[in-house]
Amino acid sequence: MRRPSSTGETSVSDPGLSAEPPSKSQRKRDSHALQALGERLVELSDERLLQLPVSERMIDAVRLARGIRAREGRRRQMQFIGRLMRDADSDAIQQAIEGDRQQHRAETALMHAAEQWRERLLNDSNAVSLWLERHPDTRTPLEKILPAARTEVAGRQHGRRYRELFRLVRGALESPSNTDPSHQS
Repeated sequence: MRRPSSTGETSVSDPGLSAEPPSKSQRKRDSHALQALGERLVELSDERLLQLPVSERMIDAVRLARGIRAREGRRRQMQFIGRLMRDADSDAIQQAIEGDRQQHRAETALMHAAEQWRERLLNDSNAVSLWLERHPDTRTPLEKILPAARTEVAGRQHGRRYRELFRLVRGALESPSNTDPSHQS
């Protein structure tokens, strides 16, 4: 039995009673959240979509939604995808998509760190000794590429050696032996 409290809230006096079903507003919020997750599925590539724990019917609905250009038709298709999401394991789908985002962030951070190191190597001779201290296995290729890359940059070009230097730095930063993030910047 529910009794109102002095604050106007109701409390359950019998612990054996289960909570009330979600309110209409909560069901609407849940429905919109599932529909938003469906929107994110539409943005994924077919290859990635097939890796997710979704039904064939969901895959077909997502593919169809990608081709719909009419505003109302697309809205209705997205509502349909939202309904299909009720039967899907939305938590597993959400986790898989978040995993993709985190991987993308890590790749972006690695790329930025490699760009920063390349610029430091090109412009600061002290950075070269610091780099070689952290990555001694790159000494030979670095000694070969760095002077040519500096020449390209001095000539206001960003050619082959400039790109090779980036690939060398990125490769060294992403190697399994370099797991300490303090070494990346």
